[in-house]
Amino acid sequence: MPYAWENTNTSTSSNAEQNDNQSTSIGVLTPTQSGTDVTPTTAVNQNTQNDVIDSIIANMDLQEKIGQMFIVSFTGTNVSADLITLVHDYHVGGVILFSENIQDDKQLLALLNGIKALNEGNKLPILISTDQEGGRISRLPSRATKFPSNLIIGKRNSATLSYQIGSILGTEMKAYGFNMDFAPVLDVVTNPQNKVIGDRSFGSNPDLVSTLGVATMKGISSSGVIPVVKHFPGHGDTSVDSHQELPVSNATLPHLRSFELLPFEKAIQNGASVVMVAHIKFANVDPSGLPASLSEVFISDILRNELGFSGVVITDDLHMEAITKHYSVGDAAIKAVQAGADMVLICHSLDEQKQAINALVHAVKTGQISEERINESIKRIAMLKRHYDLTDEPSSIAAVLSEVGTEEHADVAKEASVAP
Repeated sequence: MPYAWENTNTSTSSNAEQNDNQSTSIGVLTPTQSGTDVTPTTAVNQNTQNDVIDSIIANMDLQEKIGQMFIVSFTGTNVSADLITLVHDYHVGGVILFSENIQDDKQLLALLNGIKALNEGNKLPILISTDQEGGRISRLPSRATKFPSNLIIGKRNSATLSYQIGSILGTEMKAYGFNMDFAPVLDVVTNPQNKVIGDRSFGSNPDLVSTLGVATMKGISSSGVIPVVKHFPGHGDTSVDSHQELPVSNATLPHLRSFELLPFEKAIQNGASVVMVAHIKFANVDPSGLPASLSEVFISDILRNELGFSGVVITDDLHMEAITKHYSVGDAAIKAVQAGADMVLICHSLDEQKQAINALVHAVKTGQISEERINESIKRIAMLKRHYDLTDEPSSIAAVLSEVGTEEHADVAKEASVAP
């Protein structure tokens, strides 16, 4: 049977005003009911929800807990032997798909339904994610609505339009069976040499990026898909691509507070669910020399304590050369968790994925990391999945045909493409 939560939700109003509401107790943006089957969890049943989550965690062994802290990629367009190993034997908490995994509507639907069926024996539903930002970073099949880059959307400077775009991105993802989107990009792009972010950013003004980024985030969430804001604490002033080397920034903390951090602060104030942390070294902020993704200063001190984020923290891909040129993947995973990260993203290498998971298990068994620390992350992950009422129920081709690439969606995309 596909995973289903116990019925501990209580119904709430589906008024449009709820788009601005949030669950302040654990820092998770509550999706609205409008246009979805999601029933938001409210503070009224918070104690009941905690009891359910605590019961699930109490019945998980260490291997299951550690597995939940990993999102992994895989090769191919079908459920592969490697993927079976990662889900069955390592109990991974999520998967991420890239263009190489996606061909067309029927293939993608079958693949995502297959992943959900594969997760049947695990304690929590599985996160199924991709980077559906719009513009040049778009993964869905050709039927999906095509949006211009965020830089073009930024010129429209319309929070209403950005909310609509986010809602469409999420709605079309959910029709195929995705439940997490690594978007929106909240980087403020100021370096003309920055090619890795470039037109993925809404612009060079932090207030503009804040307004449109938060609106997009809320739009994605309104569909019942989890938005992931990225790349904390800001990748817009770098010239080095972290896929190839570790970028180094000379920015000071006062500068970050007054500029790059502003969109993330605004997103957190508006109930951000998940924050992705980038591989960038800030020599004037963290004297350890660690990139932000492995840095206690950035994750625990700044993101958690100063900005008040209590949701799920995930690293950018540890397979990127910003990390692999300087650390083993196992060491990097341990450092990330010690710094306060809840989930680790590792793509492209089954050996590295297994190595990182095993390294984290070993770190707990040898006392390098306490199991209580692991439980903190597992509770955040479980609460996130519970708040979005995730299940492993299969999706249907009927949903794809009726909700993806509609004329209404095309009209919004056309509006976004028109110069102001």
